[in-house]
Amino acid sequence: MKKYIVLLRGINVSGKNKIPMVDLRRLLTALKFQKVQTYIQSGNIILEANLNRNDICDTIKIGIKEKFGFDVPVIAKTISEWKKAIANYPFAIENEKIVAFTFLDRTPEINEIEIKNIGEDQFKIDGDLIYVYCSNGFGKSKINNNIFEKKLKVTATTRNLRTTLKLLQIAEDEVL
Repeated sequence: MKKYIVLLRGINVSGKNKIPMVDLRRLLTALKFQKVQTYIQSGNIILEANLNRNDICDTIKIGIKEKFGFDVPVIAKTISEWKKAIANYPFAIENEKIVAFTFLDRTPEINEIEIKNIGEDQFKIDGDLIYVYCSNGFGKSKINNNIFEKKLKVTATTRNLRTTLKLLQIAEDEVL
């Protein structure tokens, strides 16, 4: 069994695509995933599986469609990929509220894009990950999942530093 951190995009946001975490855990357990845990209500999952990443994503996507009736993008990362993402963050981490990681479903065909009027905000595309630094916070930034998806033609979901670190902590905690 290999452990993965799995991210769902766009659930429990503004009353749309509602999935109670207890129901999600039950579904994932019924789909034969092991040691399933969730963190907060925004689609953060830690689980173990014998499947490869693509099969994990497809199984979860199909399961959610059948059980809850809507499509949800799913991205899975190994623990070593998660650690590497954190270790390679290229910008200063002075304030955790302005640091984020945008996880992509695949490496885009291009690795440079222009986003106009972003002020002091910064981002760096690194394979299937984008490092994000929003100096004035995410609420005012023009850097977001939608712009990355449109320009890179990928699925993207972002987690702030606190959530990213917490997911790693949960994943590394052997007391499940």
